[in-house]
Amino acid sequence: MRIGASLRTAYAVDDPRVGAQMVIERAAAARDAGFHSLFVGDHHSTGPASYYQNVPIMGRLLAEWPAGRVAGVLMLLPLWPPVLAAEQLGTLASVHDGPFVLQCALGGGEAQFAAMGASLRTRPSRFEATLDIIRRLLDGERVDRSDPIAVRDAAVAPRPHSGFEVWIGGSADAALDRAARLGDAFICGPEATPDEAARLADTYRARCEVHGRTPKLVIRRDVHVGSDASDAQRVAGPVIAAGYRGFDPSAPVVGGPDEVTARFAELAALGYEELLVRHLVDDQRAVLSSFDHLGTVRAALK
Repeated sequence: MRIGASLRTAYAVDDPRVGAQMVIERAAAARDAGFHSLFVGDHHSTGPASYYQNVPIMGRLLAEWPAGRVAGVLMLLPLWPPVLAAEQLGTLASVHDGPFVLQCALGGGEAQFAAMGASLRTRPSRFEATLDIIRRLLDGERVDRSDPIAVRDAAVAPRPHSGFEVWIGGSADAALDRAARLGDAFICGPEATPDEAARLADTYRARCEVHGRTPKLVIRRDVHVGSDASDAQRVAGPVIAAGYRGFDPSAPVVGGPDEVTARFAELAALGYEELLVRHLVDDQRAVLSSFDHLGTVRAALK
């Protein structure tokens, strides 16, 4: 199992430069821990907290990220004009001397969609059309399309120098089928319990078999790793006990390096090849220490 970082990019800070520096420090910590991949997310109309938007912040983080390792962004595709998305992805991929991945999902939240002038009702059709246009543009095609998104005589450059992969997230049966039909991998979300992660993996593999595709499984976990189990519980236990994000307490992974290695190995046994970690505590010093301990976990999983 390979370990990557899905960096948190929302921070309640008085000075936005402070939050940006925290993201940069976390990317450097993931690099130093030997992580395989680096990603940032996608949300919109998030004030008053500072949310550092994925394309510009990833452009900055690539200065910290080694050549040869995977980099990428999450895009909620129904919220993006496809030509703009393709241009941004092509530019990011040209900055990075290594593999590039587009993570994508339908997204949600009435307020977020309304702020972006988009409709929740048309998410599936816009997702598929946007992904089709992005792929064709980044393959070097000149694209015309009329429904449900009108694009005429569109072309983009630069384009990814060595291609790119598409990883699709979701949990509904339709999302799993979409990942099998259109994606290069399925991403299991951080809210899934271990039993749910097993069921989603089995369903996705079954849909890949129907569509004649080779399955690839990625999972995200919200984590904290302490020097030992008691240290981890001291820092993260109160966060979980307070009902962290409404998750079932079995979904996040909290413990010392040995406990976390064992939990990650269980997910690897389910067929998950890549595990993306997002830290669940706020304290920057504790997060950077957790990254250091995750380097020990990564070495053990090898």
